[in-house]
Amino acid sequence: MSNLFRKMTVRNLFRVLFLRVLKSPTVSNISVLLIISVATVFFIVYENMVITHRYMYLEDITAEGKVDRVDSVYKDPLIPPFNGTREERIAWFEKQLPKLELFKSRSSNSKFHDQVSGFRDSNCRVQYFMVWFSPAQSFGVREFSAVDSLFKASPKGCLMILSPSLDSRQGDRILKPLINGGFKVLAVTPDLPFLLKNTPAESWFNELKSGRQDPGSIPLSYNLSNLIRLAMLYKYGGVYLDVDFVILKDFIGLRNAIGAQSISTITKKWTRINGAAMIFDEGHPILYDFLEEFAATYDGSKWGHNGPYLISRVIQRVENKPGYNFTILPPKTFYPMDWIKIARYFKKPCTESEQKWVEYMLIELERSTYAIHIWNHRTKELAIEDGSVVQRLISAHCVICHQRNPY
Repeated sequence: MSNLFRKMTVRNLFRVLFLRVLKSPTVSNISVLLIISVATVFFIVYENMVITHRYMYLEDITAEGKVDRVDSVYKDPLIPPFNGTREERIAWFEKQLPKLELFKSRSSNSKFHDQVSGFRDSNCRVQYFMVWFSPAQSFGVREFSAVDSLFKASPKGCLMILSPSLDSRQGDRILKPLINGGFKVLAVTPDLPFLLKNTPAESWFNELKSGRQDPGSIPLSYNLSNLIRLAMLYKYGGVYLDVDFVILKDFIGLRNAIGAQSISTITKKWTRINGAAMIFDEGHPILYDFLEEFAATYDGSKWGHNGPYLISRVIQRVENKPGYNFTILPPKTFYPMDWIKIARYFKKPCTESEQKWVEYMLIELERSTYAIHIWNHRTKELAIEDGSVVQRLISAHCVICHQRNPY
């Protein structure tokens, strides 16, 4: 039974019971108030149980030495206490720190580095990275479709997914169809201390671990995802992509580039840069500036502050300075679908004019777009309807599509 169904069931139960109580001639006003109070407390507790049904990785080492992480019903260890003070959040993190494998370096000569280097040396035409901090069981058909479309567009590319949950036997099972198809994909648990060593963000990391940095009220995994993508590109170079893209073209022709999410209709100048897709050489100076900005201005309680807003702040300062040499690509490259109006792309055409619009959009996207960000945080509740723009793109850009239904 899904969480949504459970919540609907409980709500319906409360509504039925409450209406029956109100209609009862023997119930006083005081009794009604008492019943409402008890029901409210119970419902809040239940909602909290549903919300915290996220993940903590319970680890068993198998005979092959592979970690088998099992998603449990415990609280996500990277979600801070609700409405906590700065001091309470710092105390929470200090308590969680010993449990967090992500924060423990494997060794001075990082096994993680050996994994990355070995994978990069395997004749990769393009090196891609993704980050996944949610449970392996949450890596669903849409996320798989992003990976699937990547190998359709870039069959000689290599994809490394930085993910504690997918670096497991369950993750192996999820990625097995692609591996069996000869595609180079590997899930690896990132070594955060190693990644941040000798970078501007190392001081922030040390302050966080020592209790001098407020982790913030937003799930820490969100901000760590922003940080890890920057550190990976800085140390290794390549292409970073979020897991909610449909990839249409090989990235072999792109170098030191990032995409504008929006532009001014008057000046035609960018108004927002997004870090959901980035292509940079190892050690590029703007990556250093991104990491420096992360450490200097970190705010773990503002959505976007350490992500797209950070990227935009830095680029605004340096885009006209010599020595940076990077390209800001137009929105059509990665963000042709406005997230506010995106629902239209998920709906099947019901009239002749709608069908013509779908055909027109498919031609335009295939011509001008490298990858389409479909904004999962906005669209996860939308069904991908048969014949819609999104459905037709996913169906046309897949290699395992006949083995796995992406809708």
